[in-house]
Amino acid sequence: LKGSKRTVSAFNESAKSSANWWDIPYVRERWNKKISGNATKDHNSFLVEDILKGQKNLCVLSLGSGESTHEMKLAKSSIFKNITCLDLSDYRMTEARKTADNKGIKNMEFICANIYEHDFGATKYDYVLFNASLHHFDEIKSFIPQKIIPILKENGGLIMNEYVGATRLQFDKEQIKAVNKALKIVPKKYKKRFKTKLYKNNFSGSGVWRMIMADPSECVDSKMIMPTLHQYFNTQIEKPYGGNILANALKDIAHHFY
Repeated sequence: LKGSKRTVSAFNESAKSSANWWDIPYVRERWNKKISGNATKDHNSFLVEDILKGQKNLCVLSLGSGESTHEMKLAKSSIFKNITCLDLSDYRMTEARKTADNKGIKNMEFICANIYEHDFGATKYDYVLFNASLHHFDEIKSFIPQKIIPILKENGGLIMNEYVGATRLQFDKEQIKAVNKALKIVPKKYKKRFKTKLYKNNFSGSGVWRMIMADPSECVDSKMIMPTLHQYFNTQIEKPYGGNILANALKDIAHHFY
């Protein structure tokens, strides 16, 4: 029943096959256009080739990295001296370590730990990276200044690719209305839910208690991410790329559009 154990369980379960909007090629192309301006250049390439261009020997900490697929793509670039991945799930860190070894990646390390308890000692990083993980951290307003800023070098920064919408996915009526309007456009044969005989004909939002029981960390304080980052950091670049409608309309039916 411990919250952190339910979170780990949810992370491990999410590693299994599912049907989410980010798997759709056209969605990814749309993201790329909004982020880099180029349908074939994703956010990792944009980060390395445009944002961090000219920098070298970077030491990066990725928090909540899961199986660390994004970090492995970054590690291929010579600008990174070391990428440290830290995650609560031992299963996902073990899998990530195996994959990195199989690929011959030498500039990465993997730590299974809880950041609230982990001692970084005197270690400082050029950048702290969040890839769809910051929205799993609670009390953002204190988490950033107390846990993140102290482990950054003097001119260090934060990089994130995140959900920054409504806390606990408690969307307002207009957003839910827009999702259902989008669903009406989808032909019935494409509404069949992934690995079921059920059809997705309506979206009513997410129940708070169901979310808490399934994963207490899911979008636990997400609405405070942007206000807090704007308070403590000078924004160098910010690229909103949508998702408030598509993510909900396409969840569990995305496999029809691969």
